[in-house]
Formats: sequence, C-alpha cells, structure tokens
Amino acid sequence: MTTERYDRGWEKLMEVDGTGGAKVIESLKDISPDLGKFVIEFAFGDIYIREGLDLKQRQLITISSLTTLGGCEPQLTVHINAALNVGLSPKEIVEAILHCTPYAGFPRVLNATFVAKEVFQERGLTIATQQ
Repeated sequence: MTTERYDRGWEKLMEVDGTGGAKVIESLKDISPDLGKFVIEFAFGDIYIREGLDLKQRQLITISSLTTLGGCEPQLTVHINAALNVGLSPKEIVEAILHCTPYAGFPRVLNATFVAKEVFQERGLTIATQQ
C-alpha cells in the first residue's frame, strides 16, 4: 500500500532521476527497503516538490553538496544524470563542480569532475556538444 506522499515522491523521482533513481530504490529492497521509502517520501515527496527552486537549481545544489562532501561518487553519478535529464548542459555541470574548488579543495573537485566525465562519455556528450 502506498500513500499520497509516496506516490508524489515516486512521480518526482521518475521525473528527475528516471531509471537511475528506480535502480537505486531497487538496490535497497533486499537490504533496507525503508531507506528507499524515505528517499522517495522525504527527499522527493517533501523536498523536491517544494516551490522556490526549479529542478535545474535543485540539481546544481545537489551536485555542489555531493562534491563538497566527497566520497559520494555513486550519488554524483545519479545526480549528474538527473541534471542532464532536467536540462542542464555539461558545461553548467562542470562549472558548478569547478565552483566548489575554493570550498572543497582540489581532490574532491577532481573526483567529481571525473564522475561527470564518465557520465558524459556514457551519454555521448562533451562540453562541446552542450545544448
């Protein structure tokens, strides 16, 4: 049984992350299905649906946050794909990551940049092929 909160969260997750988000939730079913439920209900059902920021802005913030945290490369992969899904260009994504350098340092920014490079390659994109 699902709730309205779950349903609106799932709908927003699919809009933003698409199959990448579904894979994350699926990967949690055998170890921590409640964590998947929390991601859907709280992150996407409560936070992502709020007014005040559009999806592009939310993804720039998410990418910046994950970059500065460091050690979040799997999540960066999902959210860089999501950023592309909601219309951000590769150049905008790279600039957001680069902007974190004075705050997070070179190692974290390098790691995030290499994640972006991998995602762009998988999707056949380069900075030169931006929209």
